[in-house]
Amino acid sequence: MSTIEREVSGRTATGRVFQRVIGGDLPIAVRAEGCTIWDADGRAYLDAAGGAIVVNVGHGRQSIVDAMERQARAFTYVHGTTFTTEPLEAYARAVGPYLPVDDPAIYPVSGGSEAIESCLKLVRSYHLARREPDRTVVIARWGSYHGNTMGALDLSGREPLRRPYEPWLGRFQHVSAAYAYRGGETAAHALGDTAALIAELEAAIAEAGPGRVAAFVAEPIVGATLGAVSPPDDYWPAVAELCRRHGVLLVADEVMTGFGRTGRWFGMDHWGIRPDVMAAAKGAAGGYFPLGLAVASGHVYETITAGSGFVHGFTYSHSPVGAAVAGEVLRILETEKLVEASAVKGERLRALVSDRLGDHPNVGEVRGRGLLVGVELVADRATKRPFPRAARLIEGVMAHARDAGLLLYHGTGNADGTNGDTILLGPPFVITDDELESIAARLGDAVERAVAGVSS
Repeated sequence: MSTIEREVSGRTATGRVFQRVIGGDLPIAVRAEGCTIWDADGRAYLDAAGGAIVVNVGHGRQSIVDAMERQARAFTYVHGTTFTTEPLEAYARAVGPYLPVDDPAIYPVSGGSEAIESCLKLVRSYHLARREPDRTVVIARWGSYHGNTMGALDLSGREPLRRPYEPWLGRFQHVSAAYAYRGGETAAHALGDTAALIAELEAAIAEAGPGRVAAFVAEPIVGATLGAVSPPDDYWPAVAELCRRHGVLLVADEVMTGFGRTGRWFGMDHWGIRPDVMAAAKGAAGGYFPLGLAVASGHVYETITAGSGFVHGFTYSHSPVGAAVAGEVLRILETEKLVEASAVKGERLRALVSDRLGDHPNVGEVRGRGLLVGVELVADRATKRPFPRAARLIEGVMAHARDAGLLLYHGTGNADGTNGDTILLGPPFVITDDELESIAARLGDAVERAVAGVSS
């Protein structure tokens, strides 16, 4: 089913898909609605991860398809250097009040990695316009994930993904993750105390030299790499003040946390922080169109446009179809109060998972905000020792869950860059209470079966 055969110059040529998962056959998805996906064999899967923490308003929303069709019937593509479009202008006006950025200007692209790359170039362009060309140092955190293009991967502190490409990486610097559960563990590159985290960041700025650091980039709440880890509540205000004091741009990666995922419109809203630059994607279009946003605050935008401009661009940026889709997703989030639903249902999901697994000897912590819920698995609860990567525990959890018709998201390497297993839950905001109960029950069974398989 994944190959297409045709006659080419008298011979049979076969095309095939280079799947993201190597080895084994994937089921063929044929239909999706609400929180359920069906395959070609008629089997139903409860999507407890929204794909890759993407689907927020639910699968199969006809009004989004209608918005996409209306725009596609008018026109699908014009180049962003030649035209603007009403769907794009309307979306910018509509989304602006929700963005945690002062006087925002949006630069739409095709996904999260492109959004991060665009944010990095915005930072560079800003400092060039201010005649500070020596501000070339960008600081991120270990235990972070910012994307898979080379710049975004280099910015990321997710060691298992960096490892194959290390010879091509190294331009960006990293400080410790704000990760209280493993705070103080050298192998985890983690600190849990705000004073220690701020002192480390300030030391990194000082070591780089006066006027050398361009930006600090971080996720408000860490998603895929650490599994829904929030920092101490005084962390982000302290980071924002430190960046202002040193002329460093604060860049928030809201690719996963944006558009209601954490129970607020954006992750930074939990602390009232207004970053200078922001990346968003995933929930912006809810899985209906490949869309990301690089967002510049007013002072960044005005500085760049008053200077030499922004030397950057992608063929498929500023998509009118993408803007039409995102506009309808935004309308649904607003009118159905789904951000508020994410907050309430997220508390319910954490409580259900905690009831089912909170006392399990191989569950270190259940955590998260809104419908971004993480479970950290450990071999020893008292010492927080992780399962060895060779045990492939998380693969067992995923397989048992899939066998039970439950789709999860996961991470590895959180404990020391190699070992450590986390489960991430991020279902659509339209999920029902019965489905929340089903997630907790099936997840609990999958964890128990996988642990038993490793132990036996």
